[in-house]
Amino acid sequence: MDGEAADPAALGFGGLALTTFIFSMVNAGIAPVESLGAAIPMGLFYGGLAQFAAGMWDIRRGGILGGTSFSSYGAFWMGFAAMSILQARGILPAVPATGMAVLFIAWGIFTTYMTVGAVRASKAATAVFAALTVLFFLLAGGEFNSAIRRMAGYEGIICTLAAWYTSAGTLINKMYGRELIPMGAAEE
Repeated sequence: MDGEAADPAALGFGGLALTTFIFSMVNAGIAPVESLGAAIPMGLFYGGLAQFAAGMWDIRRGGILGGTSFSSYGAFWMGFAAMSILQARGILPAVPATGMAVLFIAWGIFTTYMTVGAVRASKAATAVFAALTVLFFLLAGGEFNSAIRRMAGYEGIICTLAAWYTSAGTLINKMYGRELIPMGAAEE
């Protein structure tokens, strides 16, 4: 492994999973809304900065899917956290439900074509992006309906489990030099 650039996907999927998990637990009604106090810093640093860095490192390695997706989702989390902080401080007004729905729909569209690209990566990555696509569209609907928001929370938990699985598989399989955690071969 000396001299070889490490695969940043374990970090990227990990950052996506942890931050999404906290928000999803709140949306599902499992964790109290005060739990967002833990989620916002994670959105800035682990889901945000670390995931963004993973994307930049993947671009350097020639990885277009990881580079584009991790950098973009890192920017999403940093922007979402910054928006939350600025609104809480009274610097930005609250975004109306329609505005948030438009934001989530836009990310759903982006994630749809990340899913199409992931089909050429692995079944594990495809599962993450497919679940994330559904999550963004449910979050858009959840802006207008609390039952849909709760569904989005549970879908987000499914997405995070897929992302943690993919993160673990990337790391463990590399460390052991063989596939201990099945990732599912990419489609040709």
